[in-house]
Amino acid sequence: MNARVLDGKVVLVTGAGSGIGKAAAMLLSREGARVGLVGLDPESLGGTAAGLQGPSLVLAADVSDDAQVRSACERLGNEYGRIDGVFANAGINGVWAPIEELDRQEWDRTIAVNLTGSFLTIKYAVPWLKRQGGSVVITSSVNGTRMFSNIGATAYSCSKAGQVALAKMLALELAHWRIRANVICPGRVATHIEESTIKQDLDTLEPMAVYPHGSIPLTDGRAGRPLDVAQLVLFLLSDASHHVSGTEIWIDGAESLLVG
Repeated sequence: MNARVLDGKVVLVTGAGSGIGKAAAMLLSREGARVGLVGLDPESLGGTAAGLQGPSLVLAADVSDDAQVRSACERLGNEYGRIDGVFANAGINGVWAPIEELDRQEWDRTIAVNLTGSFLTIKYAVPWLKRQGGSVVITSSVNGTRMFSNIGATAYSCSKAGQVALAKMLALELAHWRIRANVICPGRVATHIEESTIKQDLDTLEPMAVYPHGSIPLTDGRAGRPLDVAQLVLFLLSDASHHVSGTEIWIDGAESLLVG
């Protein structure tokens, strides 16, 4: 029987209650990882844990809260004696609105969850990662990195661009400890995140273009699956990507090349 690619590894996954985070946690578990599940809703995290094939730890926490993130990382590290990988995936779309309609509080919340949340997750996991090396993967987006046609998504796009810079900075800072840092940039994925997007007065802004034949060339317009993204995450957390660091990888069926 072949060894699973993450046997013996411990991985922290944020936003693990649904969507990409849940799909990644399930795949990582199947490949041998012990998984720390971080999210706001203990019930959703429990549902993810129930579907895993190996050990896991439910760690209810708000990734924008310093003390809660520190506690989650300490609990996971102390439970299993190590942390080998981090999937900083938690995020929100927030409010999409013309710049003059975007409230400061809405801007702050989007930046706090998406960018500061990634920073805090990695900050408190790094002391554990330094013990034996490891891998960090951050979920960014096509928005703010290669696509700028989603008008009104200013706060979201800025938070996503910041995550790419964060990964590149950390790839160099942490290389001495054999810690890799990469960032994935999904396009449209079949999750429920768009249901929580608040769009305000966007009808006052003219769309840049309308594409009559679908905006995802590889799949004739069909959105990607959470599992598609999870498989990329598995690669970046595994030793198969041992020489990949400081890199952003778009996973969007070539969508952002067409409508960027």
